Amino acid sequence: MAILDRFRLDGRCALITGAGQGLGRAYAQALAEAGADVAIADINIENARKSADEIGSLGVRSLAIHADVTKRADIKNMMEQIITSWGKLDVAINNAGASEVLDAVDVEDRNWDAILDLDLKATFFCARAEAQVMIPNGYGKIVNISSILGHMINHTEFQVPYQVAKAGVVHLTRSLAAEWASKGIRVNCISPGYIQTPAIETDFFQSIVSIWVEQTPLGRLGKVEDLQGAVVYLSSEVSDFMTGNDLVIDGGFLIVK
Repeated sequence: MAILDRFRLDGRCALITGAGQGLGRAYAQALAEAGADVAIADINIENARKSADEIGSLGVRSLAIHADVTKRADIKNMMEQIITSWGKLDVAINNAGASEVLDAVDVEDRNWDAILDLDLKATFFCARAEAQVMIPNGYGKIVNISSILGHMINHTEFQVPYQVAKAGVVHLTRSLAAEWASKGIRVNCISPGYIQTPAIETDFFQSIVSIWVEQTPLGRLGKVEDLQGAVVYLSSEVSDFMTGNDLVIDGGFLIVK
């Protein structure tokens, strides 16, 4: 088979959490363009429906699912909807997450729990549910989304819970990859750098964007399009001999930190 054809995802069924907007929406678009049917799970069902409608216009099947992935019942319902509709799950992108900029001395239980529950704990329980339906088929691709802040500490903003959670996602990926490799499940991770999304268009972040750009060897923020190829690669058969790895896509930021 020609190499470009091996990137195709025709006949594959994919799930992306937190795909109603931002990076998740871009990942969904990329998988759909590669031929996959895509389930959009998001806590904001209206955003999920908009993303699903966009994907449907590409000629593939789409589902919009309301899910708060910090709730086990919602994860269970999410998987049941996919299996009832499509009968299988081949690809899962665990993208749902959030951050909070807060000095460590001001972090309270509620701040810590909210970020760890969504960014790390929910990633595990989503991956567990995804693997449970992939293992009987002997094949599956799980991609967890971490961050360069899981690898380093940036002095321009402090967010200990987020950094700890994202570091945990990287090691969680390795742990699950080792355990599930014999079952045909590949588990990999992407650590984006600073990406231009609505999340950084607040006054606070705009004041430090110039610092990030200056510290990035490629001299700009990333675009959502810069991450789409990696998602397709990790979801397709081209990456079948790859598991337990973390792809850092950051314009070179980490190499000079």
